[in-house]
Amino acid sequence: MSSLTAYIILIIAVILGTASNGFANNSQGFTILIPSILTALTIVGCMFALSLVMKTIPVGVTYASFAGLCIIATTIVGVYKFNQMPDFYTILGIGLIVAGVIIVNLLGKMSA
Repeated sequence: MSSLTAYIILIIAVILGTASNGFANNSQGFTILIPSILTALTIVGCMFALSLVMKTIPVGVTYASFAGLCIIATTIVGVYKFNQMPDFYTILGIGLIVAGVIIVNLLGKMSA
């Protein structure tokens, strides 16, 4: 698989991971059936997509990118869907996460 394909699948994993976080919030501790089922389905799809990405991109880079992008996406969903407004320090921390994801992907090297 090419690096471009791997990064496209990584974005799909981020979308699925972010969706699972939103569904988990709506499931109210897995007490509501439909959001609970959707949480399970999206997290399984997310992990499957990540397993495909890890065939091409090293596991550390894959997970650092996935986690960072999911944090950013979930925060955005929290703002728009759940009206959860981040404060200055949260925004600063997310900015540092963005910088970290960029550094890992553009400058970082991992050897086998």
